[in-house]
Amino acid sequence: MPAGAVRLAHDAGLRVFGENRAQELLAKSAEIAGCEWHMIGRVQTNKVRALARVVGMWHSVDRSVLVDELARRGVTAPVLLEVNVGDEPNKGGCARAELPRLLDQARDHGLTVRGLMAVPPIGADPRPHFAWLHEAADRHELPELSMGMSGDFEAAIECGATIVRVGTAIFGARNT
Repeated sequence: MPAGAVRLAHDAGLRVFGENRAQELLAKSAEIAGCEWHMIGRVQTNKVRALARVVGMWHSVDRSVLVDELARRGVTAPVLLEVNVGDEPNKGGCARAELPRLLDQARDHGLTVRGLMAVPPIGADPRPHFAWLHEAADRHELPELSMGMSGDFEAAIECGATIVRVGTAIFGARNT
């Protein structure tokens, strides 16, 4: 969304904003003060250095090389590990079975792992996927669950979401 739309939302009292594109997050964070910025999109390792100074939470930490880079850059903002709950080849996120290994690696590197993040398969009932993520967070004693977007946030809240990503509901669909 354009910075002007974010500014209007900020003026209305919103303070936490998510962005899924590194360049847009950097531009908006420089233009709009007083916000907490969450990186909710897949992060390329070569973008970590620039993002590290402005990101308040990383939602999509999904692979070993990204954990290594966040640690190398001394990132102190909390991270959420993204799980590909639907085992979809076109989506980011670690496989369910890989979660314990990635969590151990992130903790061993000194990252503050606050929780888990997922995007369930489109067109399927999200509840079983949200329930699995909630159980995994409980099993690993992680307090945050970033799950649910504009189309399924009610189900996510029912399943224990602590963070929902509802940009489309607030701003409308992104122009492509």
